[in-house]
Amino acid sequence: MGLRQFKGFGILFFVFMQVFWSGCIAKRGADAPLTRTVNLAIWSNYLPLELVQEFEKKHGIHVRISNYSSNEELMAKLQTGSSEYDVIVPSDYMVFEMIHLGLVRELDYTQLKNVKSLNPKFLKKAYDPENRFSLPYDWGTTGIAIDHSQYPGKIRSWKELFESSDLAGKLSLLDDSREVMGAALKALGYSLNSVNPVQLNEAKELLLKVKGRVKTFTSEPLTPLLNREIAVAQIYMSDALQVRAIRGDVIEYLIPQEGGTLWIDNLAIPKQAKHSAEAHVLLDFLLEPRTNAETVKRVWVGPANSEAIQLLPASYRNHHLLFPSVSVEATCEMIQDLGASLAVWDRIWTEFKTR
Repeated sequence: MGLRQFKGFGILFFVFMQVFWSGCIAKRGADAPLTRTVNLAIWSNYLPLELVQEFEKKHGIHVRISNYSSNEELMAKLQTGSSEYDVIVPSDYMVFEMIHLGLVRELDYTQLKNVKSLNPKFLKKAYDPENRFSLPYDWGTTGIAIDHSQYPGKIRSWKELFESSDLAGKLSLLDDSREVMGAALKALGYSLNSVNPVQLNEAKELLLKVKGRVKTFTSEPLTPLLNREIAVAQIYMSDALQVRAIRGDVIEYLIPQEGGTLWIDNLAIPKQAKHSAEAHVLLDFLLEPRTNAETVKRVWVGPANSEAIQLLPASYRNHHLLFPSVSVEATCEMIQDLGASLAVWDRIWTEFKTR
């Protein structure tokens, strides 16, 4: 995959720190006492500890971190009226829902100087057409990871993933209705945003057939894949490439022939945030070209900052999985708002999970 050759112990230590460091308190910088606080809710394995320490030292603001494993989990916490978060990192379609429900506040662009170098490709999307409430942080794809030391077979499509009987007890799917049902729809040749009742029912029947072969539903498949607890996983690109960086070419990541999900993770500030000024400082830091580039190198996500690309080593810039070709990217879809049909999706997902 054109990776740098990592020292095994060093990268293993990094990943385990990323997995288990939630709530960890970074060391204070000697020249900047931590007199203020900002509360960040972010995906697991998504922010290098060294960058947190750098931010704290530079700005004198302590970052208190909470992790979540799905957009739905984050949404549920915000809907309870929780005011413990100042910065959140929701994915595209969830930003739309949060705006619709009044859960996020408008951003103050006068405090965000690094907006100017964001890639226009990721701005002004349908979920926030004027970027009044959110700014792109990173992007990636959802596809399939295969541990070839445990599964020597070939999988090139969602259809093969769902129909391969020899995957029994070796397969994990994301604990995410939009991703799992979307993959089933893609396997059947439909859009992952379908609202057609017939197509949705077909997807449900396909999922019910595969359910008995699924070892676990988890939106954090990095650790079980790393520990060889599963052989094949529906997975976010960042998790797959982090595992591949440790275990090498034995781990394959692919975007299925039918296409996968193209997602954009965003930075936003909840309506109930208590530390708005500190939140804007953190947002601007995370959007800096160098910070964005360091995140790419350590977390294996695509950069939202155009200038960050030039700061990456050639092994990253030319990486066909980190930056898929135009033709491969064209097969992917972004998850869209389903409107009233979301209730139908929810009913099918609940039926699938409980049967």
